[in-house]
Amino acid sequence: MRAVDLRVGVALALLAAAVLWSAQAFPVVPGQQLGAGFLPKLVGTGLLLCGLGLVLRSLRGVAYDDPVAASSSSWRDIASALLILATIAAYIALADKLGFLLIAPLCLLAVFRVLRVGWAPAIGFALGGTLLVHLAFYKLLRVPLPWGVLPPLY
Repeated sequence: MRAVDLRVGVALALLAAAVLWSAQAFPVVPGQQLGAGFLPKLVGTGLLLCGLGLVLRSLRGVAYDDPVAASSSSWRDIASALLILATIAAYIALADKLGFLLIAPLCLLAVFRVLRVGWAPAIGFALGGTLLVHLAFYKLLRVPLPWGVLPPLY
């Protein structure tokens, strides 16, 4: 696992460097404090931290069990992966028609349930995550997400 962590960590760090480098060329948006490059820089920083964490773990030689290798692929695992892909396709197909505030919590709820999260936390995370993303895009980044059948609330 050390070799895999090292390779994946280096790949993530290189991807992060490319994201951070390309985000420097994004224009400054008049009237906004953050600009168009804020979100790519944030994602690039997160990728860089994850990549460096994997590299450091591989260099320290931390031993751990590989849960993927330890468990055999079952039909349930394959069905779960296919359902997550179907959820992404449904979001892409229905976001403009139904609106972000309707389709996103349904998609998140489906993914959380496939990942075996309990009903109460799954509903809470789906609703809270949807509202958090909507507010971040609409208020902070000033990027409206599709309203679909709902009239704009503000």
